[in-house]
Amino acid sequence: MTAEAVHVIARARAARQTRSLVVIVVLAVVVFATFCVSLSLGDFKIPVIDVVKTLFGGGDHATEFIVNTLRLPRALTGLLVGAALGLSGAIFQSIARNPLASPDIIGVTYGASAFAVFAIVTLGVTGVAVSAFAIVGAVLTAFIMYVLAWWHGVSSYRLILIGIGIGAIATSITSYLLTKARVEIAQQALIWLTGSLNGRDWSNVRSLAITFVVLLPFMVILVHQLRILQLGDETAYGLGLRVEASRLGLIVIAVLLAAVATAAAGPIGFVAFVAPPIARRLTRSPGPAMIASGLLGALVVALSDLVAQHAFGDTQLPVGVVTGVVGAPYLMFLLARTNRVGSGG
Repeated sequence: MTAEAVHVIARARAARQTRSLVVIVVLAVVVFATFCVSLSLGDFKIPVIDVVKTLFGGGDHATEFIVNTLRLPRALTGLLVGAALGLSGAIFQSIARNPLASPDIIGVTYGASAFAVFAIVTLGVTGVAVSAFAIVGAVLTAFIMYVLAWWHGVSSYRLILIGIGIGAIATSITSYLLTKARVEIAQQALIWLTGSLNGRDWSNVRSLAITFVVLLPFMVILVHQLRILQLGDETAYGLGLRVEASRLGLIVIAVLLAAVATAAAGPIGFVAFVAPPIARRLTRSPGPAMIASGLLGALVVALSDLVAQHAFGDTQLPVGVVTGVVGAPYLMFLLARTNRVGSGG
């Protein structure tokens, strides 16, 4: 390789890194602005500047109570759930090298939903117990999916197909449980299945924050290996990567992120599906664009919850309804585009 070629490559890499940094900074500012606006709106409106002062300890007693006690847990839960889903989707899609491979498409959240509905309908539990069942369901579903997809290693094609099949089975189980439940119990389960941030408190924020703190070091270590996995298994083996161990570690992280997010707010659809490809498009990154994906996931959930709370007058919708309206057309666009080009995306 000539010196001129090396210089051109270095310049292109620097330009891409600069663009990624600018995108991350802009996204962070937009997320913070949306976060502050969501805290300012409600039955008692507060100017955004007062919200900012309150967040930094400068508000009066009444504003502190409204912002910090009543509204902050819901807003923070939304941001953390969105970030977790965005990161989970980025990992799944990068491992599979397919934009359809997100936890809400390949069955992980369906498994969590089936277990949560089983807990609500059959055992009559609520609250934290439902969240615990959702996490167990997501992890067990991912384990079954991984075992069934194993054949001298795990190919992304088998993982997606088996995940879609398991998702269909989990959906059937959920539907059966709902048909057997009493109307009021079924209604309670359906609200959970829609995905909602209503009534979220500091316990949800703590569980999500702890998950991030625990998983963050592993994500930092494994992201480099994720970039190598994107080159294909043969190339990764050639570069000395322990492919199956790296893939398994990344899947465990992605499943735990999706599981805890689902446990905290229910299965909020399409966030993990749409955030990573938009992040890659914005940053023009050939890799997973993890930070941008997490920020976009947080932004999608925050904006969707803002719309769900305030765009329809006195009627408040579950946030999952709004994300579904945003994500379903993107899924149809992706399938139509895939059909046109005759490839996996």
